[in-house]
Amino acid sequence: MKANQQRKETMNQIIQNETDTKKENDKPEMFDEKIQALGKHLDLNNEDLRMIEESGDYFCFGDKEFLVLTEDEAEEKAKEYIKDSAWAFNPSFLASHSKVDEDVFKCLSEKCESSNDAVLSLIDNFDNFAEDAISSDGRGHFMSSYDGHENIEEIENTEYFIYRTN
Repeated sequence: MKANQQRKETMNQIIQNETDTKKENDKPEMFDEKIQALGKHLDLNNEDLRMIEESGDYFCFGDKEFLVLTEDEAEEKAKEYIKDSAWAFNPSFLASHSKVDEDVFKCLSEKCESSNDAVLSLIDNFDNFAEDAISSDGRGHFMSSYDGHENIEEIENTEYFIYRTN
């Protein structure tokens, strides 16, 4: 009788251990909010989320790379991109933000990147210029080299802006 009681207790302990292990495996994992946002955007499960590789604000899933940013980060990065590529803007757009004739910007654009500092020096108000560019084309145009789209996902009352970059 004592042997049966011991076997029963051992079996109950085994069953309890398996139940505890299953409960532990079923718990949702804690992931960075940016990874959660990308996972939501791509409709990924926890196993897939573990496969995301992170490098700063850039995230890779398989062969796809994404930039995931908060509102402030997205605004700042878009302005940085605009500042670095002012030379490539349409000369008429540049002239509308300057006291210089459009033909000057046409000549400068022929020098490509090397004319960027000169172009920036001719813009009256860079912040207005950048805001107008973003308003005209959207941040996705500047941030997503893949398709020009800006995608938004909300996690814990914070919006994350997602841009595919390859």
